[in-house]
Amino acid sequence: MVSYEYILGGVLASLLGSVFFMIISTTLAGKKKSNNGHGFGKYAFQPEMEEKSTDVVIVGAGVAGAALAYTLAKEGRRVHVIERDLTEPDRIVGELLQPGGYLKLIELGLEDCANESIDAQKVFGYALYKDGKDTKLSYPLEQYSSDVAGRSFHNGRFIQRMREKAATLSNVKLEQGSVTTLIEEKGIVKGVIYKNKAGEELRTYAPLTIVCDGCFSNLRKSLSAPKVESPSCFVGLILENCDLPHANHGHVILGDPSPILFYPISSTEVRCLVDIPGTKVPSVANGEMAKYLKTVVAPQVPPQLYNAFMAAVEKGNIRSMQNRSMAANPLPTPGALLLGDSFNMRHPLTGGGMTVALSDIVLLRDLLRPLRDLNDAPALCNYLESFYTLRKPVSSTINTLAGALYKVFCASPDPARQEMREACFGYLSLGGICSYGPVSLLSGLNPRPLHLFLHFFAVAIYGVGRLMLPFPSTKRMWLGARLISSASGIIFPIIKGEGVRQMFFPATVPAYYRTPPVQ
Repeated sequence: MVSYEYILGGVLASLLGSVFFMIISTTLAGKKKSNNGHGFGKYAFQPEMEEKSTDVVIVGAGVAGAALAYTLAKEGRRVHVIERDLTEPDRIVGELLQPGGYLKLIELGLEDCANESIDAQKVFGYALYKDGKDTKLSYPLEQYSSDVAGRSFHNGRFIQRMREKAATLSNVKLEQGSVTTLIEEKGIVKGVIYKNKAGEELRTYAPLTIVCDGCFSNLRKSLSAPKVESPSCFVGLILENCDLPHANHGHVILGDPSPILFYPISSTEVRCLVDIPGTKVPSVANGEMAKYLKTVVAPQVPPQLYNAFMAAVEKGNIRSMQNRSMAANPLPTPGALLLGDSFNMRHPLTGGGMTVALSDIVLLRDLLRPLRDLNDAPALCNYLESFYTLRKPVSSTINTLAGALYKVFCASPDPARQEMREACFGYLSLGGICSYGPVSLLSGLNPRPLHLFLHFFAVAIYGVGRLMLPFPSTKRMWLGARLISSASGIIFPIIKGEGVRQMFFPATVPAYYRTPPVQ
């Protein structure tokens, strides 16, 4: 049954969207003229650092933890980082950094961690494929220097370079260990209990503990009210010695049942990620996965990549991982803070996770910069509530776009969803503001939730317009109404999860105006 609530809301939103869309279109058109045996050799952590002299304990040294450690240490903070495993990670996601994220990397002084030293590749946009047709969507980089673009790389190499750079600073103590629990006294987090590499249980204390222990965080429940969703799985392969149809571009195939991604991760390797809806994937061990990839996926792969894809399947190095989505829902706790995937996740289809994390780190650095002393935990906690509102323009734009695009890009038996998918491809293929606008949102270069909302409903209106040509009929008008309803049913729950007020009207949130505590 069609939700008339959604239809009414969608119609109102689409009318508002068309008005604002015209305004924004004309506006933009005018503007467009081993340390101690932990894997680092010479980067041994400094033995002279005493636990009592630590300013910040960071749990986890992935992308967020390693970047944060370097950033806070450069600000003069004494940082103790505890990471479960300091060997080079081997993951199949976290391999594409959007241009907006690269700009944040520059702000943090970490851009040399994503360059030729790890064989990182520049990415200038996307190529979108559907039913044998393709369209190229370029990032709007005209106003930036030639170095600014997306970057794609081996995730482990990127993380290891940031760890190494952080470990060169004398006020960073980088240690391998597993954090088991937070130390809490009278409602204030004082530090953490952890087991070091030798299995000894130790305690470390600091005025501020920042938890960045990733998507499998065992500490997030103490600091937030998480609602983790698992919409799909990624199956990962590496294609070797092949050329992408569009060099230095990510490739997205609107396949059946869901998208297939290709992007370079080195000068000789292309990552392929096959999305499989749900939480179960065919078995690799008994050959079901190889059969699925050969019979279902391979016929949808661009001809230029077919042989390399089949060779990768035959080679057998097939890996899978569960995709997760989780809106930020913090429980402000004196003495502690969540960051990265332990705090907020979105579907990795759009490659926005690292951009959100790096943006959060820049914001947190700027908020902490006026404070010499972090010891007044309640006052600091009250002040840092502004962080959760100030981060919303970037995080909500990227999170909402990731969730909405994934649902639109998946195949569906519902005719309204089919029309929405077709409309999205057609809208992006129009060029001009219709491709420039959405890509600027996806890239993190234009983190404006209102622009996202308007473009999303512009796609829906474009789809309705297609249905009305050459002549409207009762059946087509009804399908158009269902299309608007379907679009509303996709985006409004995501917006609700992000927080309507924080997303669109952050200046009305009292925490927006919090000032640093007097010291």
